[in-house]
Amino acid sequence: MKTALQNYQARMRRVLDYIDRHLDSELDLETVSRIAAFSKFHFHRQFTATFGLSVHRYVQLARLKRASHRLAYRDAQSVTDIAMDAGYEAPDAFARAFRQRFGQSPSSFRKSPDWEPWLAAFGPLDNARSKLMQKTFTTDDVKIRDVPPTPVAIMEHRGDPATLGATIQRFIAWRMAAGLHPKTSPTFNVWRSERRPASPADYSVDLCVGTDQPIEANGKEIKAGEIPGGRCAVLPVVGNTDNLEPAALYLYRDWLPASGEEARDFPIYCQRLSFFPEVPEHEAVAELFLPLKYRR
Repeated sequence: MKTALQNYQARMRRVLDYIDRHLDSELDLETVSRIAAFSKFHFHRQFTATFGLSVHRYVQLARLKRASHRLAYRDAQSVTDIAMDAGYEAPDAFARAFRQRFGQSPSSFRKSPDWEPWLAAFGPLDNARSKLMQKTFTTDDVKIRDVPPTPVAIMEHRGDPATLGATIQRFIAWRMAAGLHPKTSPTFNVWRSERRPASPADYSVDLCVGTDQPIEANGKEIKAGEIPGGRCAVLPVVGNTDNLEPAALYLYRDWLPASGEEARDFPIYCQRLSFFPEVPEHEAVAELFLPLKYRR
């Protein structure tokens, strides 16, 4: 019974992976059911029962998520091109669907996104993915590495995580203006609070870009700093890297007590190696770093 269930879940995961890889392709029920090796006459009910939403809505939400990321963070691509990539034949059809889902037109969202409706709209998508896409880790996944100190430019986010998207927008705009492209200048997040503190006002994270260039003042938003070098437990995470909390919990709760190591006095942080939507969501890669003391 357990083996049969695992096989069933693997087939459903294969469907989600296929959708991630082929958002630009035709994703009709016949195609998707064939990937799962299920009868198309029953597959739509099986998919809805497993994930809590239909194949059509799942695909629509996945495309709108990619489109909204491109609108908010990628100024070079036109709204029309984004609409076409999202599977809409005309910009006005895309605009209607976008406004219905987020309460803003695509152009308005690009200028000033309202992130709270955005987060609420993608709750069903995140819930669907979490049902079968939970990551598990083992001690073999963790490597201890000596890392060099890294000078960084820092934009601090302090306050409600629902407003983090706006900070990310400003950070991306600043680093692009400064010529610090992700392909040449590494991207880091340093968490200085829990992901869900008791009060949202206590949420705290530093958005960082590695650079040895002098940091020019940009109001009070950008400052120079350093991610210190030293021994670190490094855990790679592949896939949806929006939520790295499960990986952090594994390092703190499971790996650290069993390792005999002691954590150093610097927060856990990550380096983002590839980004959605530049790559499909399941191909995004981040490395999580837990700073460790040197052994005596």
